[in-house]
Amino acid sequence: MTANTQSEQRAAYYGQIAQQKLSPLWESLHNLVPKQPKPTAVAAIWKYAKIRDLVLQSGSLISAEEAVRRVLILENPGLPGKSSMTSNLYAGLQLILPGEIAPSHRHTQSALRFIVEGETAWTAVNGERTTMRPGDFIITPSWTWHDHGNLSTEEGGVPVVWLDGLDIPLVAHMDAGFAENFPKATQPVTRPEGDSFARYGHNMLPMRHTSADPTSPIFSYPYERSREALDRLHRNGEHDEWDGVKLRYVNPATGGFPMPTIATFMQFLPAGFRGRSYRSTDSTVYSVVEGRGVAHIGDETFAFEPHDVFVAPSWMPVRLDADTDAVLFSYSDRPVLSALNLLREERV
Repeated sequence: MTANTQSEQRAAYYGQIAQQKLSPLWESLHNLVPKQPKPTAVAAIWKYAKIRDLVLQSGSLISAEEAVRRVLILENPGLPGKSSMTSNLYAGLQLILPGEIAPSHRHTQSALRFIVEGETAWTAVNGERTTMRPGDFIITPSWTWHDHGNLSTEEGGVPVVWLDGLDIPLVAHMDAGFAENFPKATQPVTRPEGDSFARYGHNMLPMRHTSADPTSPIFSYPYERSREALDRLHRNGEHDEWDGVKLRYVNPATGGFPMPTIATFMQFLPAGFRGRSYRSTDSTVYSVVEGRGVAHIGDETFAFEPHDVFVAPSWMPVRLDADTDAVLFSYSDRPVLSALNLLREERV
């Protein structure tokens, strides 16, 4: 049998089985079961100095009420049209102007807020409000009512911008997305600010706490506490050759991740730090809190400065350098990979 004849017979066969909604595995096996991850997402950076004005301009085009959430999506160049940062994660910059309220709603997607600039906004989660300050990490658990507001007045007020991180693509893969609007713009405030931290934030739990909720009962993690811990460990000389000083946020009730689908971290890189290369199967989004440096991701090199956002897709080598003392917040899909026994790391 000649090669042409064999090719023609296979093509005819493929046409027959396609009519029965079948396809040959041997034609796609190498793509379906690759030797190592081949993420569609690419390494990329969003320079805040270049996009900040565009974020603020959105405030003159649409109100927070009309938009529901006035956000500019950080869309990965490798995933055009998918509103995604990675295959499992979403990222966007949200703006709320003085006097505005982003109306209350809830959805099955888990969300985090990482405050970029401005100190006059609040967010409410399940009846408790918290003030939002730069560097704060705030959780909106799956299917919890949440709304946001800016307490400053239009005259002399300041806009507030934060980074939204959600598991939207992951939930979409599972066809598990639901959403619901609250009947009013804001939910009733039933607990004073700081109530959840008083109950769960001091290495103690209420006597009869039995909740099986996998999301942390603390929904606001202030930057000042995170920064203090990093600084203390730095002064104690605890520096990892790959990460500098890196801590992960935890659910105080379980010791696990704060959210079942998203892990969050804060790390300090001292001036002059030259990190060693590592890679992992979790994809990670970084937000620069303080300082300047360089991120080497795959074949790309990105100079970063405060408020920049960059992404390291799955299994791409990452190496971080710091020109000045630098602090980085990051989040990843590590809990999902860990739960499915798919987490793999390599440190060079």
